[in-house]
Amino acid sequence: MQTNWDDLRLFLAVAREESLSGAGKVLRLDPATLGRRMQRLEASLQASLFVKSPQGYALTEAGTTLLARSEAAERAMRGAVADLPVQSDQLSGQIRIGAPDGSANYLLPQVCAAISDENPELDIQIVALPRVFNLSRREADMAIAVSAPTAGRLVVQKITDYHLHLAASESYLETQGDISDIADLGKHRIVGYIPDMIFDRELDYLNDLGISRVSLASNSVSVQINWIRQGGGIGIAHDFSVPAMPGVRRILTDQISLTRAFYLIRHLDDQRNPRLSRFAEALSQGLRAEVARLEALA
Repeated sequence: MQTNWDDLRLFLAVAREESLSGAGKVLRLDPATLGRRMQRLEASLQASLFVKSPQGYALTEAGTTLLARSEAAERAMRGAVADLPVQSDQLSGQIRIGAPDGSANYLLPQVCAAISDENPELDIQIVALPRVFNLSRREADMAIAVSAPTAGRLVVQKITDYHLHLAASESYLETQGDISDIADLGKHRIVGYIPDMIFDRELDYLNDLGISRVSLASNSVSVQINWIRQGGGIGIAHDFSVPAMPGVRRILTDQISLTRAFYLIRHLDDQRNPRLSRFAEALSQGLRAEVARLEALA
């Protein structure tokens, strides 16, 4: 029985998201319609592809076999498109980037706007989430991460180092007093991550400084920075975010300085795609330049 690519495309989304609702969001398709398409696919193949439960859709043995074949077909199609000659110097279509919210809020908007200026037919989407993106499930075309993954069919490229320091608002320091030593931190309200929601070891800044209590905590960098800006307390801030916070200054810079890196993560199957490769290079160059520019202003 023949199966068309559109059926396989829908099947891949359900298999990767493990639910009709999740796949429907990715595909922008009504879950009920998607469910009927999966029933039709199972009928055409005369095989059960999923075990349905309140927890979601789990693959059967037949589904697992079809998943492997569908991913092979997906790779073949991507390779075929990648081999087509480039007809224009400009990029077009849609590209989705997954990124932690620090880079998504303070770097990517201006970098992607500049790329968009040069490529008016290109649609850029930034998905800002405080977690690691799963490129195997095609949650994004590429992702920015703060540590290099060691597993999966991925291409990892270091973009640039960046720096972080303790920061506080002038209003907080005026009421609470200047801080001259690390030991003074114990007397102050600390802003940081929710400890059990830190999704990457590289973000556990306060533990590295021996600080165990976080009075004001959030899984969002933007929330933390707003707390600092509004005089809520002292926290670790990216140097590239400081220029966007009038009235906030770095403190104890001679005693505490952290260095981290951004990495660009792509699926291995996409490295032969000239369109994504050109965008990845423009994105990396833009991020390096913007980090250097903003850190010089901090």
